[in-house]
Amino acid sequence: MRYIILLSAVIMQMCLGATYSWSVYVAPIKLLTGLQQGPVQVPFTTFYLVFPLTMVFAGTILPRTGPRFLAVTGGVLFGGGWLLASLGIKHFVFTTLGIGVMSGIGAGLAYIVPIAVCVRWFPGQKGLVTGIAVAGFGGGAALVSQAGGFFMESAGRTPFATFALFGLVFLCTAGAAGSTMKFPAKTKHCAPPPPVSISQIFRSPLFRLLYFAMFTGLAAGFGVNANLKELFPTDSFEAVRIGITGVALFAVANAAGRILWGVFFDRTKSSTAIGTNLILQSAALLASPALLTTPEGFLVLAVVCGFNYGGILVLYVATATRCWGSERIGQVYGSLFSSNIPASLAPIVAGLIYDFSGSFTPFLYGLGLLLLAAAFFARKHALLLDCPGKDGLQSLNGRG
Repeated sequence: MRYIILLSAVIMQMCLGATYSWSVYVAPIKLLTGLQQGPVQVPFTTFYLVFPLTMVFAGTILPRTGPRFLAVTGGVLFGGGWLLASLGIKHFVFTTLGIGVMSGIGAGLAYIVPIAVCVRWFPGQKGLVTGIAVAGFGGGAALVSQAGGFFMESAGRTPFATFALFGLVFLCTAGAAGSTMKFPAKTKHCAPPPPVSISQIFRSPLFRLLYFAMFTGLAAGFGVNANLKELFPTDSFEAVRIGITGVALFAVANAAGRILWGVFFDRTKSSTAIGTNLILQSAALLASPALLTTPEGFLVLAVVCGFNYGGILVLYVATATRCWGSERIGQVYGSLFSSNIPASLAPIVAGLIYDFSGSFTPFLYGLGLLLLAAAFFARKHALLLDCPGKDGLQSLNGRG
């Protein structure tokens, strides 16, 4: 039974990760609507504002509603949002409301469920099973980006018609996969741990350190991913194909990174895993101006950034589980995931910098330096990150 649940978790996450393919639609939408780079990123940024806010709420009600209700409701809303986004051909606000708001709510309700369920079914491999459970989030984007590119280039569909097709698939698939989500029977009647307030969580020094580090990693991933296709010149058909390939490679590396970083996490300390991830991503961004001079360099940057970004979505939830326990992970990681909110501004900031200067280099350099700062703090407070007492309550009370 637990392997069926794990497979369903991957399938559901493949649907929820479709928004990562957003950069494939940016250029066609700009051409159809006349909007510039910054404004076209509004649905993507709105999604990553609504998604984490909803996830904070979902984490608090998961013990009461159970996983199946949240997963099915979230899957249906997510698919419905893409259907609504197809009306963007009439006015772009429908795309923002659909993909940004409605799908953001759906993803926020559903995303935490596979993680909370799978770590209880596989308590001995928290990092690995978390990586597998969320690998679909990146892998799904690879499939959607390639399929979306095919529908628009070869089949002649507009991005808005493509949204409608994907919406129907997501609504049915995510809803069906979510219907299998349930906790192991042996935990069904266990008394839940004493609840903690959000203010308690945010007062934890460990939580604040994880929040800052996760924010920097997310900002780097969002900023690169949402603008990836535009990082390489698109003045020829071949360049367009290279850009779409880069988006797909980012997504595949994202999915692989979630699994491999999870394996690495299970075999090392939290501080080592997080610090290594931050430094590698910083190095990639600081080297990006040189890499972006050739197609091969562009594809290398897409793979490295995608791989390191995939680790962000595993290392922090696995660290939170290691420190606070699987029973509280819904609430604690729901709050930690709100670091997506400030990070979600990165694509718009990158787009505005590009519109003003004609280059993404200042933005990429700034992110690289921010990642280095986070790596420094992770190293400085390694003892805190490694949860020496293995007691989440101590960390919540500031004694971690």
